[in-house]
Amino acid sequence: MAATTPTHDLPLFPLANVLFPDGHLQLRIFEPRYLDLVRECARTGREFGVCMILEGREAGQPAVPAAVGTLASITDFHTREDGLLGIVAQGGQRFRVSRTRVRGDGQVRGDVTLWQPEDTLPVPAEFGLLATILERLAEQMMPPWRHDVAGRADDASWVGFRLCELLPLDADECQHMLELDDPIQRLAELRDILPRFQRG
Repeated sequence: MAATTPTHDLPLFPLANVLFPDGHLQLRIFEPRYLDLVRECARTGREFGVCMILEGREAGQPAVPAAVGTLASITDFHTREDGLLGIVAQGGQRFRVSRTRVRGDGQVRGDVTLWQPEDTLPVPAEFGLLATILERLAEQMMPPWRHDVAGRADDASWVGFRLCELLPLDADECQHMLELDDPIQRLAELRDILPRFQRG
């Protein structure tokens, strides 16, 4: 996988789940280190990095993040009913973390190398059922991107990432799917695990 120029000192947001490219993320912000992160990104227009937690928890002591994550751009702010700040972010390019450090306030930051977006490849005929399943899941679960399905149902990368969001994969499986750099292989692996989710 080709990489672009390293982006230094990216603020990282370790989470218990995975953000995929073009995915949507809603976060409740209450810890000072993450309020600072949001303020920094809002002021500069920069993105932050979302990495799955390998060790630790989302709140409290700094968590150990996975080496591969996804850039996130804040698209909306709102005050939640509980009075806390809520943000909506959209997934962008994937990246690999080469080094992390923890600031005095507990915020994790990292030096990252961005991955090039995957090529747009058509969904092979043998995986056509996956696109159909995605359409049905989108109708049932009403994700924010549901209106995009018709126009992107033949984009193997997009279909694979959206299925990863909607199928009940565990966190380690989601991280594995994020780290794959072949959209057709991702579809093949999703097809192979589909029987697990079929009703008996």
